[in-house]
Amino acid sequence: MSKASGGKAYIVGVGMTKFEKPGSRDWQYPDMAKEAGEKALADAGIPYDLVEQAPVGYCSGPSTQGQRAVYELGLTGIPVYNVNNNCATGSSALMMARQFVEGGVNDCVLALGFERMAKGALGGGSGGGDMASSPVGRHYGLMARKYPFVAAPPAAQIFGNAAREHMERYGTTEEQLALVAVKNHRHSVDNPYAQFRDEYTVDDILAAKEIHAPLTRLQCSPTSDGAAAVVVASERFVVEHGLQDKAVEIVAQTMTTDVAESFDGSVINAVGKAMSRLAADRVFAASGLTVHDVDVIELHDCFSINEILTYEALGMAADGEGAKLISEGATTHGGKWVVNPSGGLISKGHPLGATGLAQATEITWHLRGEAEARQVAGAEVGLTHNIGLGGAAVVGLYRRARW
Repeated sequence: MSKASGGKAYIVGVGMTKFEKPGSRDWQYPDMAKEAGEKALADAGIPYDLVEQAPVGYCSGPSTQGQRAVYELGLTGIPVYNVNNNCATGSSALMMARQFVEGGVNDCVLALGFERMAKGALGGGSGGGDMASSPVGRHYGLMARKYPFVAAPPAAQIFGNAAREHMERYGTTEEQLALVAVKNHRHSVDNPYAQFRDEYTVDDILAAKEIHAPLTRLQCSPTSDGAAAVVVASERFVVEHGLQDKAVEIVAQTMTTDVAESFDGSVINAVGKAMSRLAADRVFAASGLTVHDVDVIELHDCFSINEILTYEALGMAADGEGAKLISEGATTHGGKWVVNPSGGLISKGHPLGATGLAQATEITWHLRGEAEARQVAGAEVGLTHNIGLGGAAVVGLYRRARW
């Protein structure tokens, strides 16, 4: 193997499975990995033998499940890294792949993510142990000092309480929260990979079963099964293999973890707004771009409130004014940005290890002009935002490569 070239990193192949309700298909992780991985390699038009390393993300499973999964693609002896960063796992695997390429370690890396989840509400990540020593113990402890624990799913509680705080502080309404879900469910109608493809009205959203006030079931991401994969390559590899027409440049990407502000007493910051803002600031500074240069965004709408919080963290709106964007139609087709054209986590689904890679896959399709009925017209610059409590926030900027 020749010495890798380093420099810019490009996405040259993407693939994903349809996201499914848990138990809908009789498949295991190796089946998921084979389907998503083969699609990504076929999209790039290269054999697995050219892949030099593989970071593989998942949250539930044995520590070397990554090896067992990629063995379905080939037995070439490459290094495989098992990645777990809560809901930011998929984008963490992608970040590793980019770093290997940009740093000159490799010319071609496969990032893969998958998850089979249990039926029911998204868990809180406590692992069933002592909450005080849990990875999210500080986050839930902060929440409980302001809003006592009740009999509701923990993740829905902490995000629902962040919504309550936003409503109390800024006057955000239940109807505005519902509009986020209306938009994302509407977007998913045109996405064949989405777990749900039904359209709803504001009244439908508000009338759905309450999970934790003010969030109803249709404002919460479902548990999901699914996988996604991304092939990342160096400029030299792109040119040598004639992949210029496929290449999407990863312009900038960063990961942040919790900062002091995350525990300043605000539930809004405890669920990730503070670290998301820092990640966004760093990405825009590194790229020389601003949020106003972005056309299409896939962000982490695990609950409807988090989309509004992320508008503010990304600089799309001032603090407290994120809800105005959804009311004004600024984040759908015909608006300033198109946010979550895939349907987002709320409607597309949220298999934890695959989510970040599915976001990058969706953005790649839009920047290539391959998103079919949900295509964002004239998309030139895309952004992904993926968070996990505990915590990690990964923000990436992408643009169609010019040669």
